[in-house]
Amino acid sequence: MNRSTSRRQLGLAAVAALLLAGSATAWADDGAYPNPSRQVRIIVPFTAGGSSDVQARMLADKLGRMWGQPVVVENKPGAGGHLGGKYVADQPADGYTLMVGSIGLHAAYGVYKKLPYDPAKELRVVTVLAEMPHVVVATPGLPVKNLQELTAMAKKEAGSINFGSAGVGSSVHMMGELYKMQSGAPIVHVPYRGSSAALNDLLGGQIQLMFENPPTVLAHIKGGKLKALAVTSKERLAALPDVPTAPEAGMKDYVATSWTTVAVSSKVPEAVVQKISADVRKVINTPEFRKGLQDQGMSAVANSLPDAQAFVAREKKRWDHVIAQGQITAN
Repeated sequence: MNRSTSRRQLGLAAVAALLLAGSATAWADDGAYPNPSRQVRIIVPFTAGGSSDVQARMLADKLGRMWGQPVVVENKPGAGGHLGGKYVADQPADGYTLMVGSIGLHAAYGVYKKLPYDPAKELRVVTVLAEMPHVVVATPGLPVKNLQELTAMAKKEAGSINFGSAGVGSSVHMMGELYKMQSGAPIVHVPYRGSSAALNDLLGGQIQLMFENPPTVLAHIKGGKLKALAVTSKERLAALPDVPTAPEAGMKDYVATSWTTVAVSSKVPEAVVQKISADVRKVINTPEFRKGLQDQGMSAVANSLPDAQAFVAREKKRWDHVIAQGQITAN
């Protein structure tokens, strides 16, 4: 073998090694995808401590064990979750950046007329993670015991009751708007950069009301720091058996759930999306994970890619109606 041939073969070997390394970095290229070969991130587009954050950390722990790689959670709050959503949409198409999404990201983004990206086109839902009702919670000093009294007080003293949310268009906001639409109560929306910030002000008495996810408020309800007026479901929550449903509390049509997703940039290749979807659903469907969700007042979903897309489309139609009726806008 002459030197020219040897150099040429070494060059080809180097190119092949680079191609193989690139393939491993992007999970693989033959449809039989292995586990990731380095750290994976889960972006939570809200502040730490909220429902999405709780679910993301549960998921990160289990996926990390399954994949044999660290899975870390990063909080990127702002603009009702869309700062984090845009960040994920802009990430490389390698499947190493996931996101826990929400109603605000996938179904209620119509409140933002000038978003710098298109969530429907630039984010892809790989599965719906969990579904949960919301809890209508008030400060102990608010002189109401149920939804009927809340509505009566809000109408009698217009503008006196402020409700906080995780941001304009967030599920916490939309549940409040749905209540306003159905009850006619003129409560005032106060948006925050996440549920934890709103909750701090609720506990401090700066606002009087929230329509919050169960995981965020369960401990405060049980500890007597907040009072629960109702849950927005047809059946009572096992975690709050003494709290009436909205229909029991006099609002028969005030039944709605919020939900979370696992999503990626729409640029991620189909085979990688399929791998992530399958593995995430395996985690969600384990008895331990489902029990963890149930203890927090949530129900596991873990639907397929097509079912997840159909679910989000139905929910978007529903919340678009609320946005139009309430003339809700963020910019």
